[in-house]
Amino acid sequence: MQASSVTTAATASRAVLFDSFGGPEALNVRDVPALQAGPGQIRVRVTAAGLNPMDWFMTSDAETAARFGLSLPCGFGTDYAGVVDQIGDGVSGFTAGERVFGGAMSRSVADHVVIDVAGTIAAGGAAHRTPDGVDDRTAAALTIAGSTAAAALAVVSPGPGDTVLIGGAGGGVGVFAVQLAKLTGARVIGTGSASSADALRALGAEPVAYGDGLAERVRALAPGVTAAIDLHGTETARVARELGVPDDRITTIAAQIDGITPANGANAAPGAIEEIARLVAEARLRVPIAATFPIEQIRAAAELQAGRHVHGKVVINLGPGEPAAEPRD
Repeated sequence: MQASSVTTAATASRAVLFDSFGGPEALNVRDVPALQAGPGQIRVRVTAAGLNPMDWFMTSDAETAARFGLSLPCGFGTDYAGVVDQIGDGVSGFTAGERVFGGAMSRSVADHVVIDVAGTIAAGGAAHRTPDGVDDRTAAALTIAGSTAAAALAVVSPGPGDTVLIGGAGGGVGVFAVQLAKLTGARVIGTGSASSADALRALGAEPVAYGDGLAERVRALAPGVTAAIDLHGTETARVARELGVPDDRITTIAAQIDGITPANGANAAPGAIEEIARLVAEARLRVPIAATFPIEQIRAAAELQAGRHVHGKVVINLGPGEPAAEPRD
């Protein structure tokens, strides 16, 4: 089916924009003209947008932004979920009114986002159908963290009989990595702060405190670690080497270490994010939402997320009847 279809006459929109790069204090909600879908594109009425560490890292200063191809004026956020409300010429496979989720680099926190149906997150955006049984706030938390976790697991390939050490297990990527590793039949040990212990147990991990003495604490808990995923820096990777884990079964997402293959969500296997959404729909994978905020409170939401101490995902609600800031278990 090919169509040029408009189901809404929206001409105005809100978007979070940077006038200058910087921290949360530089974020502003602006009224902007509504984007229009061109050939090969769909427009999505965004109902929820999930935040990730990459969002504020990419836009922290002009030099870093330039490395990611970003320039002013610039939007904010990558993960989104919503409803297709406009279809450009030549598009097949999507219909108006269909629920979708995906990623659009540094432009998702807005009422509307235009996606190239043949694009990627970094170039044109990406869209996937939202399965029945997955609400939009949950769908908006899937793409970046889920793809990154899937890519990390693909590097170390855990399975029954493995004991996997996951560093930063309570963060946005960690909640996916822990559960996906458990689904393979592996035993999972997750590093985190003392305050994250209960959250890690709820995901199926055995918690261990990070910091000095980590190797000794892991040895006492599980002498036979066979794989490791470092989601924060290099501590877990270094400890894994100390515990005898071979380099080809260690991966990182936030650091480069000679001899160790890094994981990147952009390299996740085709269909990986659809599989994660299916697991969520089947209640086999849980997505903790730590807090939701209306778009007007974007600065508070970004500050919470950037603090790196939140257990679960932070989501911006753009749908009807936006709630006030709402912490969630």
